[in-house]
Amino acid sequence: MASSIYRRVVLKLSGESMKGSSSFGLDPEALMYLAGQVKEAVAMGVQLAMIVGGGNFWRGGDWESRGMDRATADYAGMLATVMNALALQDALERDGTDTRIQTAMNIQAVAEQYIRRRAIRHLEKGRVVIFAAGTGNPYMTTDTAAALRALEIDGEVILMAKHRVDGVYDSDPNKNPDAKKFDHLGYIDALNRRLEVMDSTALSLCMENKLPILVFDLFKPGALASILAGKAIGTLVADKESIPVS
Repeated sequence: MASSIYRRVVLKLSGESMKGSSSFGLDPEALMYLAGQVKEAVAMGVQLAMIVGGGNFWRGGDWESRGMDRATADYAGMLATVMNALALQDALERDGTDTRIQTAMNIQAVAEQYIRRRAIRHLEKGRVVIFAAGTGNPYMTTDTAAALRALEIDGEVILMAKHRVDGVYDSDPNKNPDAKKFDHLGYIDALNRRLEVMDSTALSLCMENKLPILVFDLFKPGALASILAGKAIGTLVADKESIPVS
């Protein structure tokens, strides 16, 4: 197996990626597939941290539109990400991958509280670290949490895992067969075009700190390992071609 060209990466997973073909909740087959892809990545020598969303259980924006207080709705969404983190940890450890969960909220019965230096130490020991509960603040998405944690732990790239979309397009490829895929985008282009890479706060944070973002389809078998090996897959969002390819 090839070695990873990266030392440390952050993999961002949406809640939708964990529900598989179901309309809600978790799909055991999807979880075990994700666990297998992560195990293969860890075997390549990369230090891997993960951020999980909670949209398969809860969407704060939907509940706000129904009259719920925005902060309350967002806190409920943070708890949904903890449920996903626990399910993912279980799948990873059943597949033999040593894992730790760190949350931005204090839920000590099931996970560690986020401590930057402890997270880095886990990574250095070869453990996968799953970050849950976003940033711990309402009005902030898990995209922003991914950018923040990646910068805090000195991650080299954010890998934005998508489901059924293999990169960034100028329109929805599932609705428009003529949609154009971008191999490379600058941060400003992505912001100005309002493309669905990540939310604007997270994208601006990456731009200010020159943190590359790679958008790809995680459900294409072997895609994650290929990216770590340096192959050109998906869409790179960065000012320059800063990610080496073979």
